[in-house]
Amino acid sequence: MRVLIIGSGGREHALAAAVARSPLLELLYIAPGNPGTAALGVNVPIRATDIAALVAFAKARLIDLVIPGPEAPLVAGIADALAAAGIACWGPTAAAAQLEGSKGFTKEIADAAGIPTASWARFDDADAAHDHVEAQGAPIVIKADGLAAGKGVVVAATEDEAHAAITAIMEDMVHGPAGATVVIEDCLEGEEISVFALCDGEDAVFLGCAADHKRVGEGDTGPNTGGMGAIAPPPWATPEVIDTAMDGIIRPALAEMARRGMPFRGFLFAGLMLTEDGPALIEFNARFGDPECETVLPMLESDLLAALAAAVQGRLAEVALEWRQGASATVVLCAKGYPGPYATGSEIFGLEEAGDMPGVTIFHAGTMTDQNGILANGGRVLAVNGVGADLADAVAAAYAAVDAIDWAEGFCRRDIGRRAIFAASWPG
Repeated sequence: MRVLIIGSGGREHALAAAVARSPLLELLYIAPGNPGTAALGVNVPIRATDIAALVAFAKARLIDLVIPGPEAPLVAGIADALAAAGIACWGPTAAAAQLEGSKGFTKEIADAAGIPTASWARFDDADAAHDHVEAQGAPIVIKADGLAAGKGVVVAATEDEAHAAITAIMEDMVHGPAGATVVIEDCLEGEEISVFALCDGEDAVFLGCAADHKRVGEGDTGPNTGGMGAIAPPPWATPEVIDTAMDGIIRPALAEMARRGMPFRGFLFAGLMLTEDGPALIEFNARFGDPECETVLPMLESDLLAALAAAVQGRLAEVALEWRQGASATVVLCAKGYPGPYATGSEIFGLEEAGDMPGVTIFHAGTMTDQNGILANGGRVLAVNGVGADLADAVAAAYAAVDAIDWAEGFCRRDIGRRAIFAASWPG
């Protein structure tokens, strides 16, 4: 098969690594890709949101399957454009991608499908949003309705924090048009997990579970980021929890989307809170998570490309995925200043030595090359994955590799997986 992966981050590097292992693969292209994907296929200098150029390239190179990584091209309609050109795409239409493109739309789907989720309200007027906070109190969650690169959610512990978030999102427009409307919802309590599924519009196959570490600071402090690290599987994601998530949240959502004439096909990401009453939906995303993708896929023993090929051909029922024993952990190395302003261009040393360590894979997330070597070119720069017999082994492998990397301008959280390791070892 000839495959085109769209995107340039760690998630796309992980997808490329999984696809490259398949005996079905003939040629692999990544647009635009990064220095890590260049070792697995051919990078193509086309932006992930240049729909016309991507479709033209796919037609010219006789691509059999396109796999979009990030959400932006999906919301912009890449799957629709490829379908019109007769090219298979593993991703939802623009209509179905509203599950990520609009927080309010997701809430409407949840309510219609009977999916447990927090009580919510939507506002396009800042004064009304402020009044709602005064009436509801805190803690409370403020969400930009549109796409905000994973940074559009504020969990406000106080009313002052909530008012500040509304001002920043709706009045200062820190996320641009994505914040013209906000969703304000009750704050759910419990452990948060990410559940992934392959969906063909009607049914779903479980594709792993992870726990992301969103906040920039250790002990889950500071602002939300695109993700500072992840573990898989989290100890609190029991088989019963996964069954409930698939049967009580993901499949009902698929049924409601199909009923509305916008069946969802592709990777579906359900962000869930494990409350005292069971799993509740926080949000849906219309693609694989990042850095969860870099954490889940190293545990997959099955041929991912074969599974996707079967799914796009209407044979999802034939897909049975197998997983390796043990656990996986990813630590994200970021440029100092992230998620605020940061500098690019600093050189990174020791990647080859770190990548050769047992159980370690290094995924490039925001890098570039020059005549000297690998340089930082983003906020989240590297995703360092370790796998091991258990979560403690996986975390130890990841941090050993992190410590072997020499990058003075980088930083990471030093507590990825710590609380989960404690939970897994606690006899109660």
